[in-house]
Amino acid sequence: MSERVYLSKSRYCEFRQCPRAAWLRLHRPEILKESEDALARMRTGNEVGDLARGLFGPYVNVTVRTEDALDLAAMVEETRREMEKGTPVICEASFSHDGLYCAVDLLRREDTGWAVYEVKSSTSPDSPRYLDDVSYQRYVLEKCGVKVTGVYLVCLESTYVYDGSLDLHRLFRITDMTEAAAAKAREVEEQILLAREILSSDVEPEIDLSEACLKDGGCPCWGHCAEHVCSPSVFDLYRLAGKKKMQYYHDGLSSFAALRKAGVKLNEKQDRQIAYALEDMGDHTEPEKIRGFLEGLRYPLYFLDFETFAPAVPRFFGTKPYTQVPFQYSLHVIRAEGEEPEHLEFLAEPEGDPRRALAERLCRDIPMGACVTAYNKSFECGRIGELAVLYPDLREHLLDIQGNISDLLIPFQSGWYYNRAMGGSFSIKSVLPALYPNDPDLDYHNLEDVHHGGEASEAFAGMAEMEPEERARIRKNLLRYCGLDTYAMVKVWEKLREAAC
Repeated sequence: MSERVYLSKSRYCEFRQCPRAAWLRLHRPEILKESEDALARMRTGNEVGDLARGLFGPYVNVTVRTEDALDLAAMVEETRREMEKGTPVICEASFSHDGLYCAVDLLRREDTGWAVYEVKSSTSPDSPRYLDDVSYQRYVLEKCGVKVTGVYLVCLESTYVYDGSLDLHRLFRITDMTEAAAAKAREVEEQILLAREILSSDVEPEIDLSEACLKDGGCPCWGHCAEHVCSPSVFDLYRLAGKKKMQYYHDGLSSFAALRKAGVKLNEKQDRQIAYALEDMGDHTEPEKIRGFLEGLRYPLYFLDFETFAPAVPRFFGTKPYTQVPFQYSLHVIRAEGEEPEHLEFLAEPEGDPRRALAERLCRDIPMGACVTAYNKSFECGRIGELAVLYPDLREHLLDIQGNISDLLIPFQSGWYYNRAMGGSFSIKSVLPALYPNDPDLDYHNLEDVHHGGEASEAFAGMAEMEPEERARIRKNLLRYCGLDTYAMVKVWEKLREAAC
């Protein structure tokens, strides 16, 4: 038996989600694999949290660092001093009681006590984890003798539209969680006792996989907890709901072979995925349907791809929290049969709103009436439609481009072209290596800095703060990445032409 564990707010909340994950983070942190999406959400949360500090006017931040670590004891002491002084708003107000610790994002003084405000970068207050979070804070503060007058959740208001100046009171939505948090007081106490019992043990808790393991991009412990699951498995099936996946798993049908033997009723694409995984049958093609698709394309043929970033805090006129803002595009053009593709590109400077310059260049690079292709065109069409609303003088041209986009995803998503290496995924990152295995020029892993759209967004968002040398390197690698996206489309189109013969 290990000694009694220290229980922070984050550890308590993770325990409430999954005791096994909390145990692994404490005892075997090396096996956790945090997704890049999860890390990006953490950075966004810090940005939103810092901004929310000014929600109620002047404040005192009691954060204390010693070298690269937080000095929690000093923060608790600073909090005590500020509360005794009657400071109106204290940020990162810290409390410790009997091995329990929490830091309150905003602690606001009221006539009869103190109100707790927890800030989240989400646009929805409905997550059960948020209620666990504020309920734990209320419990710890009351154990420390603090009179908690109210408990509130501060989220981003999804309908807020930036008009040129940031209004914090309209940007943030405050939800009263006081009664809900009070109602969970007994449950919090019970869960603290249970957490201490389980987390202080040297034995990893035996908790099987559940639907929760698949939410929010997947748990960082998945590789460990699912190591007994074969590959490929039911969890890899194309567009099968997480609830169904878990149902088949708990019925002992996690392998493709077991699913087939049990005669599980699936759709045509899922059946094909299983058949090709169990036996490599080369390429499945339907030439007539592919040919019909290609006949809808004409020269000059434009291959278009956008890159966007989605700031949680809107920066540009007319945008809302998490609006997708296009900052870059790549365009490969084949002017006529047999000609080599020509490459055009645009990448905005990181200072200022990139949309006007991008829209103008797009209208210069793609003439009206041109035949354009995109991969999963709904994304490009959505961004172009937004630009058309924003810039009425470019509207006719932009809507013409939008109306002439064909989707290169269709032949693959429709099942007209499939092979085993696609693994049931029809994203271009899966289709390209399946069509061109072991081609270093088409391998995203060989790129530097930027390997996927998430990294592109993060890179551009951070460019303004970079030193000139780093900024130039990132700019070069953003262009290389986006350029590969449209070159990949050209190569996919070439394979479709071969399959149509």
